Amino acid sequence: MANYTLTINGKQKTVEADPDTPMLWVLRDALDLKGTKYGCGIGQCGACTIHMNDNAVRSCQIPVSAIGESAITTIEGLSEKGDHPVQVAWKKHDVPQCGYCQAGQIMNAAALLKRNPNPSTDEIADATHGNICRCGTYNKIKAAVADAAVQ
Repeated sequence: MANYTLTINGKQKTVEADPDTPMLWVLRDALDLKGTKYGCGIGQCGACTIHMNDNAVRSCQIPVSAIGESAITTIEGLSEKGDHPVQVAWKKHDVPQCGYCQAGQIMNAAALLKRNPNPSTDEIADATHGNICRCGTYNKIKAAVADAAVQ
């Protein structure tokens, strides 16, 4: 076990963990941030998507020892009041059904819009392709991302 001082949602947090512990479990178990979901554990579904220095990454694939000075943002840190443009568009388009994938979907979309504020329909489709929605709300997800881009 080792101690790690991490920047999570703009705040310094110190955790004790094995170096190979995935960030997903550090967030959920050590820091009690339950918004980041476990989906597949192999980086394929996107339910565990967080931001590492504003880039969407799969937290189940990143060991805590690899974080270093990187800034981590979880769904809890995206906005204090749930008023991030992607979150607003998600509500407007009534995207969630079961809701399980939504935190990962939102984090992926927010990272896309951070690097490309005005993506084309094809760019949105490409960026959202890697996050799985068991309910199949892909058309609503794409519409919400497009809507958030113009806000």
